Amino acid sequence: MFNFSLDKRTLYIIIAVMVGITVMRYATNPDMLFSLVLSIPGVLVAITFHEFAHGYAAYKLGDNTAKSEGRLSLNPFDHLDPIGTLMLVVAGFGWGKPVHVNPMNYTRKMSMEKGEAIVSFAGPLMNLILAIIFTLIYFAIYKFAGISFILSTTGNIVMLLISAIITINIGLGIFNLIPLPPLDGSKIIMPFLPSNVKQWFKNNEQIFYMVFVILFVTGIAGDIISPVISLVSTGLMNLGSLIFGI
Repeated sequence: MFNFSLDKRTLYIIIAVMVGITVMRYATNPDMLFSLVLSIPGVLVAITFHEFAHGYAAYKLGDNTAKSEGRLSLNPFDHLDPIGTLMLVVAGFGWGKPVHVNPMNYTRKMSMEKGEAIVSFAGPLMNLILAIIFTLIYFAIYKFAGISFILSTTGNIVMLLISAIITINIGLGIFNLIPLPPLDGSKIIMPFLPSNVKQWFKNNEQIFYMVFVILFVTGIAGDIISPVISLVSTGLMNLGSLIFGI
């Protein structure tokens, strides 16, 4: 998913400072700290399945790189990037440890470029599928478990955990669709660009990295995707409500 080539150490230092400040703010607010703890399962699920999906898609296209490196796994510790995980917990968007793939191994039934687009899209798609699944679980519990369970301490925690899983998966999926390196979206759009635009995109990749860093550390990226995340969340809630008649 993420593959930094632009001054990775500096970027990580900046993000680490941002995370530290955010964590301190959470630590002084019990309610925010509780929300932070509840988000951890969602983070583990979102990152694990996102990275697994990249590796599995590449494997199905003929590349065994991810499999040979042990990344076709649902063990969260095989996929977590320390800073990216913290960002996902405190900011609602982040990244996992990149899955290595070799497009040269992809089936020749399609171009390597299309293969890369499919593998890149697999991660965000998996997150959106998970968001749909857990939305349906949320409304199924709401409809069939009974109001007494929903209002109980256990029921309240379960519903909050599921809500966090939904929100974090939407956040991770949408964030990675931004068409800027090093995000998945930058590879997804490649097959749809004219040849001259592709070449210009590749020639100026380092500039796009810089734009991404600026958008990320200034919080502009969050401002851009937050309305989209809210729109998708509302749409899923409406869908769940419609399906279960709630």
